[in-house]
Amino acid sequence: MISVDNLINELKERNIRSATLQFPEGLKREGKEIALQLKRKGYSITLNGDPCYGACDLCRTNREYSEVLIHFGHSQMIESRNVIYSPVFLDFPLKNLDLVLPYLPARSIGLATTVQHVHLIEPLKKFFENNGYTVLTGNGSPRTPYPAQVLGCSFSNVKGLDVQAFLFVGTGLFHPTGIALSTGKIVIAFDPYTLAVTEVNSERFLRKRFALIESARKASSFGIILSTKPGQSRIKLVKYLESLCFESIIISMQEITPDNLLNLGFDCYVNTACPRISYDDQKRFNVPVLSPGEFEILCGVRDWNQYILDEIS
Repeated sequence: MISVDNLINELKERNIRSATLQFPEGLKREGKEIALQLKRKGYSITLNGDPCYGACDLCRTNREYSEVLIHFGHSQMIESRNVIYSPVFLDFPLKNLDLVLPYLPARSIGLATTVQHVHLIEPLKKFFENNGYTVLTGNGSPRTPYPAQVLGCSFSNVKGLDVQAFLFVGTGLFHPTGIALSTGKIVIAFDPYTLAVTEVNSERFLRKRFALIESARKASSFGIILSTKPGQSRIKLVKYLESLCFESIIISMQEITPDNLLNLGFDCYVNTACPRISYDDQKRFNVPVLSPGEFEILCGVRDWNQYILDEIS
């Protein structure tokens, strides 16, 4: 799944002898064997054990004891000569795409996926084109460099495509829900592992968020969270949000957990770090955790019918 030979070639080309390895949670069990393989080749290796949630969450202490950080599982987001990105690409049987055809509501579709499957975009396009569909994809962006790639914080690759519907290939409903909210189009989600085909219902998501905003109206204190992670820190946005409400305080945080927020004691928090903390993790928190756009609605500077999904540009 991860080519150590390719890594060794790059390390040789750059004359590097020491590296820190960083893995997201889903790949951490791969770390031990890869670290041992590199060490057997004569490299000085440190394995970072901290939580990691994406390419926006790079280990910053590695420079004290390593020449480079090797970040596994994600595409490049923060350009640095001290970071080597090693995406992980996963295959699945393309014949299973036959299951999707009865669910597609239109002949003009946009494709979207996560970094794990971006290498399959051309075969995917060919499959649907051979079945009579017109298929479009985004061309890539600084945060999502591969065509058709989306992140939980960036849907730029699907915006503006002149299609009638979208097909998302990947696991979970968070990304396809984001596509639906960002484009206003019908979105079909295909999980290549469970083979589930689902039409996304973004209305359910919006009802939950509306209820959360209403519950936040009872709050008398607001913590505006400023992430200290390199790919999530948005100080201008934080300063703007603070200006909307006198009873708000900026809180700088590395790890945003229920215990950490509970200890701070605010009635409501506004999250400017990874958007998934607000959207996916709300059930873990005992007080409302709003997105920036939701806080604008609460403060009366944005109408509900102008609801926007939080994205990091």
